[in-house]
Amino acid sequence: MDQNLLPFALQDVPRYTSYPTAVQFESGFSPAIVDRWISELPGERSLSVYVHIPFCRQLCWYCGCHTSVPNSYDRAARYVDYLVRDIERTAALSAKGGKRIKHLHFGGGTPTYLDDFHIGRILEAVERGFGLAEGAEVALESDPRTLTAARAKTLAGLGFNRISFGVQDFATPVQMKINRLQTYGLVANATEFLRAAGFTSVNFDLMYGLPGQTRESVAKTARQAAGLSPERIAVFGYAHVPWFKKHQKMINEAELPGVAARYDQATTICDELTSTGYHAIGLDHFARPGDDLAVAAANGTMRRNFQGYTTDAAGALLSFGASAIGELPQGFYQAARDTLPWSEAIGRGDNPVSRGLRRTAEDSLRAEVIERLMCDFAVDYGAVAARHGFGPDAFAAVPEKLEAAIDAGIAALIGTTVSVPRTHRLFLRSVAQAFDAHFVVQPNRHAKAV
Repeated sequence: MDQNLLPFALQDVPRYTSYPTAVQFESGFSPAIVDRWISELPGERSLSVYVHIPFCRQLCWYCGCHTSVPNSYDRAARYVDYLVRDIERTAALSAKGGKRIKHLHFGGGTPTYLDDFHIGRILEAVERGFGLAEGAEVALESDPRTLTAARAKTLAGLGFNRISFGVQDFATPVQMKINRLQTYGLVANATEFLRAAGFTSVNFDLMYGLPGQTRESVAKTARQAAGLSPERIAVFGYAHVPWFKKHQKMINEAELPGVAARYDQATTICDELTSTGYHAIGLDHFARPGDDLAVAAANGTMRRNFQGYTTDAAGALLSFGASAIGELPQGFYQAARDTLPWSEAIGRGDNPVSRGLRRTAEDSLRAEVIERLMCDFAVDYGAVAARHGFGPDAFAAVPEKLEAAIDAGIAALIGTTVSVPRTHRLFLRSVAQAFDAHFVVQPNRHAKAV
């Protein structure tokens, strides 16, 4: 690793799946404001819907998601009851406009922790309340260890057409250290089940920076994953935050690779995947040629939201479930993280929002600049400012903020166009933070750049 890159690799920087980021959300945000925002959505506006299922059968020690292991399925069944009530309440606020949902995503946790009946109940409530557009992407996250051929057919029959697996690493010693045992053969069989059932997109998540990983082990995992031909592969760096996620204390810090080793692992995975024909997409995604995401990246229409890189161009993101984040033209909102206050609010007939943020005109400007940089590796921030009605002084401080990045070779600035070499894609977030008016350097607040 080039030592000039080390200070940037060690930076704590936001992932920029939104701007302003969730760190800026205000506690005690008014549920009535969010309800008004929803009621103001035009009936013809396309929608995305995110549904959060915060349950798993087993806790993986690396996990940073909002999830838990219920002591009985009854807890999940009650959760679905409240979830459906919230969907119905929100649908009653929203203008009716036919089949409006272009993207529907079930995340977690493990959405397939729910049985088919309860998944079907949620789908029915969403369809009845908002309507699914023809050809809509209906996606969910799953655990390959619990997937059978029959379950794959049922999920396809319910309308799901894209699915994501957490693979992380195929090496058994690594899996043992993170409490996630799943063989290559198991994942291969699950992938076959999904193909046979008619799923059009199977996606894998891989990780680097886990205990016991080496360049050799991540290279082998990348080759094995590519050999199963998933349409998309996302590659994330493990964030060790045991003060925030207590179960991560089960991971031995002494066995975690240092920043130089993490960088080598990330670049090794990239080299392996691109050598097998995958296109490197943005910060951390890879897609097969012809995949919708690869096409969108090539023609400049790719977007970035709370689910990462996407083709989703809908005008609003409605969210349901504890901790779920939604995005409307006026701003952001997040439901209560804990299921008790979340369910109590819904039981009263209220919106379960606990945090939110009203977006300003300047926020919208900076959001577009950051999103285009994260998606396209370059942006003319002067042109974007003019389009938003701002003068050239809106980003007057940017050249000075970028000096160190330019000197290190991870950014270039010509006029008002800033770019990041694709060879330094891991540092996109470090360059993007130059446009973040809210960013304050604080240890342990965000994930490391590498």
